[in-house]
Amino acid sequence: MNRWLTWPLEQRWTWSFVAIIALSVSTSQFSLNSLSGVLSAAGFLAFPALTQMVVITTGRGNIDLSIPSLMTLSAFLSMILIGPSNAALPLGLVVLMAVGAAVGAVNALLVLKVRVPAKIATLATGYMLATLTLLSNRRYTAYGVSPVLKLIASSRFLGVPMIMVCACILAAGLGFVLNRTAYGMSLTAYGQNHRAAALAGVATQCVVLIAFMTSGVIAAIGGCLLTANAGGAFLDMGSPYLLQSVGAVVVGGTLISGGNSTVLGTLFGSVLLIMIVATMQIVGLAPGMEDVMQGCIIIGVLMLTGISQTAFARASLSGAKT
Repeated sequence: MNRWLTWPLEQRWTWSFVAIIALSVSTSQFSLNSLSGVLSAAGFLAFPALTQMVVITTGRGNIDLSIPSLMTLSAFLSMILIGPSNAALPLGLVVLMAVGAAVGAVNALLVLKVRVPAKIATLATGYMLATLTLLSNRRYTAYGVSPVLKLIASSRFLGVPMIMVCACILAAGLGFVLNRTAYGMSLTAYGQNHRAAALAGVATQCVVLIAFMTSGVIAAIGGCLLTANAGGAFLDMGSPYLLQSVGAVVVGGTLISGGNSTVLGTLFGSVLLIMIVATMQIVGLAPGMEDVMQGCIIIGVLMLTGISQTAFARASLSGAKT
């Protein structure tokens, strides 16, 4: 099969990258300032999207629906534990990451031991986290955020939002883990075929546990940075990331069936979704249409992925016969 035809199917991150270029060129209203705003919003989206990507890579329909609730709870806890002081920042971050890891461990326990489907388990966990958020809201008396967190969430480095720089660093770290470490290979193998991975000696339960705990830790950090940018915490501040985190992963080229992820594509997918929302706002569409359009895009990409995989498999089979 022609290499030029198979390369885009193998490197699915190119789809979102090409779409970003096309959207930038076709929309004349995008200026440097607006693009900087897009990158800033995309940086915040990249944190829950990358966490979602790790869980989806485990396959078997696994997805983490507790991410938005965990981000909201983390936002309130960061205001309570850290507040406007830099002195409490190290201990506060440790506590937040511990909470995120604990939530991820609970999700993994429900999936692995209780045999609850990940969608149901993480949704139930999300409801419990929402209750904890309401309790935390009663103790929310601090106003103002740590100057260090504010610097990371709102400043720019050489014109690029620092939050996007942090997202790129996170993506590079995850890319290294997934592609260059034994755990990354085990995670991919488990997502492709969990039975074959178990027969090959992969500690399957440990792989899933680490994936959910990683998701929780990164989501907690994302919620902390989100409240630093907003200057405070409010209920449901993580809710927009429920659809968008999944959308960025799918649009970026990660297979929803698991076993094949692309960190770079997830990063580009985050930028693309934010650009689509910004474009709809420029055009003047009703706010409710944003979710409708994003849902349609996700469905379209899933259909395109299925069609391309079928065509690729048939072409490879015919090529092998000849």
